[in-house]
Amino acid sequence: MRNDRTRETGPQPPGKGHVRNDRTREILSFIEGFTREHGYPPTIREIGKAFLIASTNGVRYHLHLLEKQGLLKRSGKISRGIESMRGAVRPMTVGIPILGRVAAGEPISADQSYEGSLEIDDLFGRPGELFALLVRGDSMIDAGIFENDHVVVRHQETAAPGEMVVALIDDEATVKYFRPKGDRVELVPANAKYQPIIVESGADLRLLGVVRGVVRVISH
Repeated sequence: MRNDRTRETGPQPPGKGHVRNDRTREILSFIEGFTREHGYPPTIREIGKAFLIASTNGVRYHLHLLEKQGLLKRSGKISRGIESMRGAVRPMTVGIPILGRVAAGEPISADQSYEGSLEIDDLFGRPGELFALLVRGDSMIDAGIFENDHVVVRHQETAAPGEMVVALIDDEATVKYFRPKGDRVELVPANAKYQPIIVESGADLRLLGVVRGVVRVISH
């Protein structure tokens, strides 16, 4: 949270030339720091909250200035589609080397040979579009997702029928299969013990993203 309590309620006419607005530079630094810490950029609303900017248009004004100067790249298709163009601030990712193969059935030779590496981009997509959630409960065990696993999710607000999604219902997030039916949506578990969650038309439902993978730590 910033100490400056000034509230901005809307855009002002953009200036020409280099960025002269101190608040604009502070916002760029915030975006870069947030990206370093979380591995993905902030949303417009998160920027507004950090700087006490009441209007999303007020945030967009500053982003427009940064984009105009080539310091920022934005994508309107995803909620976290903000990327600093100063490459040094992008989150660092280190691939895990693939050193061979192992059988889950009969034993095979354990000779070590380098076969590339596991990269976040190759496995799940661009890191800036991803986030992870710790799983609580057993409603998705038949899909191979267990309590204390982490699901890796790609940010998007739409999904195809049958995709596994993270959905927000009345400020509570859940992982389920997405099945729209007419004017309602069914969020279907992967455990026969549980019934689908029925979300009627007009209810407070928002998709946060589509599940791209699961990470499980066997032992510490």
